[in-house]
Amino acid sequence: MNSTDHSTPTPTRELRLWPAILLIVLMVVARVFPKLLGLRDPRVLTVSFLGPALCGMLLLLGWWLASSRAAWKDRIVGVLGVAGLAVIAGFLSDRSMLPLGYMMYAIPWGMAAFGIGVVGASLVAIGKPVWIGLLASLIAFGYWDAVRSDGVNGDFRDARSWRWEPTAEERFMSELATRAKKPGELATSLEKVAEVAEAEWPGFRGVHRDNAILSAEIDIDWEVRPPRELWRHAIGPAWSSFAVAGNRLFTQEQRGEMEAVTCYDADTGDELWALDYPSRFWEAIAGAGPRGTPTWHNGHLFTLGAEGILQCIAANTGAQIWQRDLREDASRKPPMWGFSASPLVVDQVVLVHAGGDGDRGVLAYDMETGDLAWSAPSGDHTYSSPHLVELLGRSYVLMLCNDGLCALDPTDGSVAWKHAWGMEGYRVVQPLVFGESRILLGTGMEEGTRCINIDINGDQLDTTEVWTERSIKPNYNDYVAHEGYLYGFDHNIFACIDLETGVRQWKKGRYGNGQVLLLPDANQLLVMTEQGELIVLRTNPEKLEVLARHPVLNGKTWNHHVLVGNRVYARNAEEMAAYELPMVVR
Repeated sequence: MNSTDHSTPTPTRELRLWPAILLIVLMVVARVFPKLLGLRDPRVLTVSFLGPALCGMLLLLGWWLASSRAAWKDRIVGVLGVAGLAVIAGFLSDRSMLPLGYMMYAIPWGMAAFGIGVVGASLVAIGKPVWIGLLASLIAFGYWDAVRSDGVNGDFRDARSWRWEPTAEERFMSELATRAKKPGELATSLEKVAEVAEAEWPGFRGVHRDNAILSAEIDIDWEVRPPRELWRHAIGPAWSSFAVAGNRLFTQEQRGEMEAVTCYDADTGDELWALDYPSRFWEAIAGAGPRGTPTWHNGHLFTLGAEGILQCIAANTGAQIWQRDLREDASRKPPMWGFSASPLVVDQVVLVHAGGDGDRGVLAYDMETGDLAWSAPSGDHTYSSPHLVELLGRSYVLMLCNDGLCALDPTDGSVAWKHAWGMEGYRVVQPLVFGESRILLGTGMEEGTRCINIDINGDQLDTTEVWTERSIKPNYNDYVAHEGYLYGFDHNIFACIDLETGVRQWKKGRYGNGQVLLLPDANQLLVMTEQGELIVLRTNPEKLEVLARHPVLNGKTWNHHVLVGNRVYARNAEEMAAYELPMVVR
């Protein structure tokens, strides 16, 4: 007698998919939403950077492991599989992707791909969802292992290349190997260099560090007489500008594992000399290379490298005279984006910001010997440079840092007065003095700009806040003042504000995070956009008035450009170029 089995099979439970779909949508929102709104608050940026990774963890653990309804074997396989792929991807990632790119992109993409694969396989009933998810995760992690980061622009939009393609620096180093001069050529170059005695543009932002060029006017009929390219050459990465003395250009750059101070012929762009030394600074946002600009003074160059190497160099030969190390003198490591101050020469001392504890904030060195002359307290975090100004008949060195503005007596470093304005983020731009007693303090992110007034109170000077406005928020884009108005960058858009009130007059011109020069006698502005385009504007508080424009450089351009005579010298992290501009003869 046959028995009949009346048992029924256990029904297969459908996967709960909606939490996965919700978390994937949240990952996209966390990444894209702050950028669409132009939000720059550090807390918001943290959500944009790390929010997708957190959602990815919730996707893997909160949904798949805890509440997906998948078989427990599949849950364990999925979690261990994605975790294993993440670990392997971390080991195989290009150095430029670690740790920021790995956390921002590889981890979220790998986890999101797993969720998308599982959801997709479940909806169309193709294959086993856990294996489809792992395959999708493998592809995602594999993509991020195949690329490298080329840094980000001023809006934190990243640039990527395949990791097997040579970098701009590698291409430059290959070219550099073919540039070796013969002894006779080097001697001829040095003879040319030795003739120079004056510096038309002695360092960062010009004579007074204000980006102003007097007695100059650009002929704006560029359709008839466009700027003429004189030369163009590859250069090592750095965010340095130029110092210009006669027919020489001085700058700084990274050359492999060596930092270099370099001198170029202003007429041809040919290298005259290079002083290199073992040092390499790199970080994921801005990449490799020095940040400061050489300072020329009486035939000497003073330079500060990104890892803190301060040097005095003979400008005619490139021979080192003395060297100091800020890491030792200030007992600190380089800040997040490297030591960035351009040295300031006042009388017989050379000043730099070091940001050490106690009185090791600003360091002053004897110009001839390199001995420490004095030191003064300052904030520990800034990418601004010491700034010499005249206020109410007295000289001060201003230092804008994370804790506010400090005014030092240049003779001994004693603190004359301070204005407290602390912040968690960074400050980069120079303080701007206008009128007899007013100073602008610029801050990027969402802090904005503050105007303060300096008042005489007996033998003391006091500061009072005039206004603080978010109408202009400069990141690393110094602004200029002209006839009662300020012209500069509000993040990536050019703007004009009333200096008396801080009220914005207009905001227009998406030039990225570029730089601007002022030609006050001609009521002109010479803008270099982040994309490397040169634009002439009229100083017009009523509207943005574009007079002429011409492409100059290729690639991301954060460096300050220079105008000397009728020549513009410009560079970025990949190339440098010189252009002759048509000028109005007065």
